[in-house]
Amino acid sequence: MKPALAFVFLLAAAPAFAAGTAAPPHPPITAAKLSEAVNVDGILDEPIWQTAQPVTEFFQATPDQGEKASQRTEVRIAYDGDAVYIGARCFDAAPDSIIERLSRRDVSVPADRFSVYLDPYHDKRSGYYFLVNVAGTQFDGTLSNDGNEDTSWDGVWNAKVKRDAQGWTVEYRIPLSQIRFQNAEPQVWGINFRRVIMRRNEESFLAYVPRDESGFVHRWPDLVGLDGVRSSQTFELLPYVTSRGEFVPTVPGDHFNDGSKYEGEGGFDLRTSLGSKLTLNATVNPDFGQVEVDPATVNLSDVETFFQEKRPFFVEGASNFRFGNEGASNYWGFNWPEPTFFYSRRIGRQPQGDMPPADFVEAPIGTTILGAAKIVGKLGSSTNFGMVNAVTAREEANLYNTSTATEWQHDIEPLTYYGTARALKSYQDRNQGLGTMVSLVQRKFDDPSLENQLNGTGALGAIDGWASFGENRLWVLSGWAAATHVRANQTRMLELQQDPRHYFQRPDADHIEVDPNATDMTGYGARVWLNKERGKWFSNNAIGFMSPKFELNDIGFQSRADVVNGHIGTGRRWSDPGKVKQYSELIGAVFASGDFGGNVTWGGVYLSNYTEFRNHWQFNGWSSFNPATTNVRQTRGGPRMKNPAGYEVGFYGNTNPRTALYYTLEGNLYSKEEGSNDWYVSPSIEWKPVSNIRLSLGPQYAETFERGQYVETVPDPALTSTYGNAYVFATLDQRTVSANIRLTWAFTPRISLQSYVQPFISAGTYTQYKALATPNTRDFVPYVASYNPDFNFKSLRGNTVFRWEYMPGSAFYLVWTQERVGYEPNGDFNFTNDLNELAKAPMSNLFLAKFTYYFTL
Repeated sequence: MKPALAFVFLLAAAPAFAAGTAAPPHPPITAAKLSEAVNVDGILDEPIWQTAQPVTEFFQATPDQGEKASQRTEVRIAYDGDAVYIGARCFDAAPDSIIERLSRRDVSVPADRFSVYLDPYHDKRSGYYFLVNVAGTQFDGTLSNDGNEDTSWDGVWNAKVKRDAQGWTVEYRIPLSQIRFQNAEPQVWGINFRRVIMRRNEESFLAYVPRDESGFVHRWPDLVGLDGVRSSQTFELLPYVTSRGEFVPTVPGDHFNDGSKYEGEGGFDLRTSLGSKLTLNATVNPDFGQVEVDPATVNLSDVETFFQEKRPFFVEGASNFRFGNEGASNYWGFNWPEPTFFYSRRIGRQPQGDMPPADFVEAPIGTTILGAAKIVGKLGSSTNFGMVNAVTAREEANLYNTSTATEWQHDIEPLTYYGTARALKSYQDRNQGLGTMVSLVQRKFDDPSLENQLNGTGALGAIDGWASFGENRLWVLSGWAAATHVRANQTRMLELQQDPRHYFQRPDADHIEVDPNATDMTGYGARVWLNKERGKWFSNNAIGFMSPKFELNDIGFQSRADVVNGHIGTGRRWSDPGKVKQYSELIGAVFASGDFGGNVTWGGVYLSNYTEFRNHWQFNGWSSFNPATTNVRQTRGGPRMKNPAGYEVGFYGNTNPRTALYYTLEGNLYSKEEGSNDWYVSPSIEWKPVSNIRLSLGPQYAETFERGQYVETVPDPALTSTYGNAYVFATLDQRTVSANIRLTWAFTPRISLQSYVQPFISAGTYTQYKALATPNTRDFVPYVASYNPDFNFKSLRGNTVFRWEYMPGSAFYLVWTQERVGYEPNGDFNFTNDLNELAKAPMSNLFLAKFTYYFTL
């Protein structure tokens, strides 16, 4: 065993030291039954708020873990047949010093706040949270895997805040219709509370997670006394109407575009309970007009760009479809291409079919979702369940040839069904778990040409789970195994075998080959982690593989197959606060990747340090060294190349985010022994000039100097050493400037204005063209490329959204989206000139008004 590997292995096996101090167990909390109505106005003047037993035992998680909270908090819980009510008095010895900042819903700002956590299933792994800050802004979300937060859920509930001479008070009404629980007697839920006092940087709970441990939900005290509470059948409808005006650049004679387009649409979302444990969400003609635009990129790799899902129907409840990373609190990767098993952006994506030559084209930017339904919740008391079914329409493009005055239609997307189902059951008081996921994509082709471009069927079957062992779940063994199957005609399957995820055509690979007669492909993969979760020393170790034929991109996201990967990592925590330092940890790991042909494709040693200071400044630094290995992808389906040795250094630091001015600085450098390097620096500033306005500016400058940038593959029978092809490379000199600019202006907790702007300029120059001389080396011979790939791309993207939640669950939107795009076939980078050119670039403008109305039946 190599010395570095042996050192990390010994650290990973180190015994546990004394863990952080936990709050003392809290006795069960009893909810009081209401005999008269509660007016949710933030004033605790109802008799129940004087007679119910208060909860007062709050302990600090930060800054002084385990110490009693510096200010007294009294919380009381009440209920009736329709809702749970929370009344909290947050005493403060200096009420004038309370920090009050206003934002729109679910947009976090540094302010005093109070949170309610509920585990209605009492499974000690999942739950809901409801947060209100002292300005009245509401936040909510769900919890899974004993503490993972999902902010996507938007419940319909109410809370009001009132400040007075003793501090502040908050009153909640959480309808029972918004949460799922068992119809059981007696009802026992989990409950927890959190209070944040911003000026003291203090965060206190009834039950917190000690710094040397993991897991949150299982620590919560019980909530009892909910006699007679029953889940009832409710139907929640959210119809919408939109009016849209689109103004885009046009060219003379454009048969389809005169520069403007007006349209209106309507649809609705439905949410209802299925029994006491499941929720059905359905949508007809969903509209996603108010979402934020995707960032601009210049992708010179062979890997698809991953974009976050932002559409509300798919975002809400997304944690129910999380797969493969359950049981442990952290999952490291180190060049492991962890697949996303359900990537909802496949549903309704831009049509994928090729279009024949035409002078003018009119095509939809997204595939119409005819309908979608989602079921999430529980099967029994300990089994999480989620299922999505969606059907997208057959889409056609309109094409026109001026010379013949001919207009015709061409299929660019077939009618398609998407379905996925996910279940996860925990056993033995959460010490073990077992889950499964199945998915199916089925396409119906009306145009035979699309059969040559898309899979007819894509299917997935997978299992995951975990087992914990040792005292107090000291160790967690977790993982997943999956099989994929796709069907297509011979033309499409030939293309799939040669695409960037597979590269079966590699001429010097003896473990894969192209089968021109294949009409299906089946692959498999698995990953196993062993994590030490508690104590001053922790560890994170994994090994996994995906076979060359593993393919789930019809409904998931996968960057590559044919990979074997593993790492051994360990870390040390210093969790006892000092005069300057609040918390610190050091992490080290060794890692390696290969393929099924025995090639070592990556490897190295990694070190990082994270420190949080008492003033809430933070710093994270990292470095790694990667020895020379073999690259099986750089020739894009050609022979192997050498990966030169390289090293990486990077850092991230920020000041106290609770202050009016908040700064961050991030930078990274990767340098190779041959002289190539890639680096960026990204400062940012966030300014909160008044309590309801937040402005952030985050510019970034990046440079890439790559001596081996792939350009093209050219047949050349004279180059017998590289199998009759010239694999052409060049030296790329690329510079990129971008920025993220955001303005959030909250007029009230329910009325807000948000703006987002992203300018982006990237220019690249290619020089020193050459062809690979010998496989598995970095030796080149001069070569003349068949084209010039220099580029200068620039764009300005942004949108402004006015949102008014005029009643709980109902909203009115006004949206303005603008995009400017410019391109020149040269690599000249001149920031001032590029900005001027961007200002002159043709612009597209979209104006949208949307009205939704929430009601229940």
